[in-house]
Amino acid sequence: MNAQTLELHPGAVSLAELRRIHAGGVALSLDPGARAGIAAAQATVDRIVAEGEVVYGINTGFGKLAQTTIPHERLAELQRNLVLSHSVGTGAPLADAVVRLVLATKAVSLARGHSGVRPQIIDALLALLNAGVLPRIPCKGSVGASGDLAPLAHLACVLIGEGEATLPDGRVVGGAEAMRAVGLEPFVLGPKEGLALLNGTQVSTALALAGLFGAENVFAAGLMAGALSLEAIQGSIKPFDARIHAARGQPGQIAVAAAVRTLLAGSDIVPSHADCGRVQDPYSIRCVPQVMGACLDNLAHASRVLVIEANAASDNPLVFTDTGEVISGGNFHAEPVAFAADIVALAISEIGAISERRTALLLDSGLSGLPPFLVRDGGVNSGFMIAQVTAAALASENKSLAHPASVDSLPTSANQEDHVSMATFAARRLGDMVENTAVVVGIEAMAAAQGIELKRDPAAPIKSSPLVEAELATIRTKVAFLGSDRYLAPDIDAMRQWALAADLPDALLNLLPSH
Repeated sequence: MNAQTLELHPGAVSLAELRRIHAGGVALSLDPGARAGIAAAQATVDRIVAEGEVVYGINTGFGKLAQTTIPHERLAELQRNLVLSHSVGTGAPLADAVVRLVLATKAVSLARGHSGVRPQIIDALLALLNAGVLPRIPCKGSVGASGDLAPLAHLACVLIGEGEATLPDGRVVGGAEAMRAVGLEPFVLGPKEGLALLNGTQVSTALALAGLFGAENVFAAGLMAGALSLEAIQGSIKPFDARIHAARGQPGQIAVAAAVRTLLAGSDIVPSHADCGRVQDPYSIRCVPQVMGACLDNLAHASRVLVIEANAASDNPLVFTDTGEVISGGNFHAEPVAFAADIVALAISEIGAISERRTALLLDSGLSGLPPFLVRDGGVNSGFMIAQVTAAALASENKSLAHPASVDSLPTSANQEDHVSMATFAARRLGDMVENTAVVVGIEAMAAAQGIELKRDPAAPIKSSPLVEAELATIRTKVAFLGSDRYLAPDIDAMRQWALAADLPDALLNLLPSH
């Protein structure tokens, strides 16, 4: 692993730190100050077992079987069977970046001192992450209540020597070999340890965080694409005047308008058409601060919810060492995550929707003043005609995916678990939406760069601002000017990667919640 180490402080892990974990290349350690609370909670569980007190999750069955008391000699069997019986996930494995977040947030949750597990369990989670030995967790099979039971069971399987994990070299091995790869033997789980590992919102939270980080990237790229489009059609900068946005008072709107003004500062294109007679641009240009500002406010709200959840003790029951009580509740219910994911989905969809409309504007010569479909010798050449169709297809797909998942519920566990959040799907679909919007935004940026260059007089070129010109140069390292029709799919993929990387000016990156 990289020598860079990040110390986790349970309850106080920041959004920026979570983004670093998601990106990889950082080793994790646990704040030594957390260990006293972990040990105290474990001691409380040990006392309950020793005294024969009957407590849910420690020496009872689970869910609808909570009334069944389990004898002391079968408690290890109980925890192992719990893990094995819940390992029923399906679908492709979660991405490595998501699994890193799952391991980290599960360690943080257990280290809050309310779960009653041994510290060695937490250390093993971090050891796996630091070694790049990642449990293979199927992406489907959780309804986001009673925790992410099935996916977290697949994580726990590796700890007991079952299931599968992927080694840094890409080989898939069994759980026992995975544990040996980090110098550990599989665990025989103690009272409550299996339940503590399976209960919790870590998978839905990790997926939602990954979606949030992707949404931030396409948001920033979408703003840059919008600035490029404004210059390509020689749109008006007046709707970005700070006074307009102060009069409304929406913080995201104010911040977005300021960022666009910074991007365009020093542009020679802006004053070159001051007397062109154009009164108002279409909404996709004029209302960028209002639309993208609202998206930014939604991302900021979702980020606040998700950073709280990433630090939460969300298993059940919870141990309270000050009184020695173990109390059953419902912190495993991922409704906050489901709502946050749905909010992020709305933002991702709208970032793509307004971007696609700007691409359509660029291609419409009657509105843009540019050659039809942004190509010379039209008719023989179709230019960007069908690239916009691709953008429209993906923007439409995102509108369907943006339907809220949190409003659905199907009862489980013989109606004991009669209302669930569907947070895991709510969060998982964000990855597809981010990919779709990255293509849409990438197509717009490529089209806008084409438009700027089509209007440029080679004999006396008028330049945009230094920041916009620098981004134009970056785009031209990825895709060439479209002089005539060519195979465009590689160009579109290159611009998708541009949008996802969001290697953009600080004026944009500083807007993002995780930066």
